[in-house]
Amino acid sequence: MNRAWMRTLPVAAVLAALTVGTTGCSGDTTPSEAASKAASAVQSVGAGLDAAASEAKKKLDSVKDGVDAKTDVKLGTPDKDGDGHSTVPVTVSNSADGAKSFAVQVNFRDPGGNLLDTVVVTVSDVAAGATGQGTARSTRALSGEVQTSVGTALRY
Repeated sequence: MNRAWMRTLPVAAVLAALTVGTTGCSGDTTPSEAASKAASAVQSVGAGLDAAASEAKKKLDSVKDGVDAKTDVKLGTPDKDGDGHSTVPVTVSNSADGAKSFAVQVNFRDPGGNLLDTVVVTVSDVAAGATGQGTARSTRALSGEVQTSVGTALRY
């Protein structure tokens, strides 16, 4: 089974359950129309995630001479902003001898571990021996409990 389908499978199951539960209440939508709408919604979620992952990869690939700095990154407690986007504070510690910048990939997941979104945050010009702050914000509104983790972190 391909990865894109595996990522959308849990979403498809939820949407299908919601569709079945709501179509009985509405005389306006046939089961096949409801299934088609659910499939479109799943496809949209999958396309949004693929676009976010592609953008994150592009940002990380643009970093020249980056070194792994995952152990130098700490994430705070996830929250939601006024638009329903998930946010999380990002703190980086620069252990290098000079000022450095960081590119940090933050993954947003549901409690089951399914990837919901991914973004890259840049924290620029952190002085030697100092810490820098940033905030990762999901590319779209995410519902339910959201957990975050560092995917890749580069110091350059």
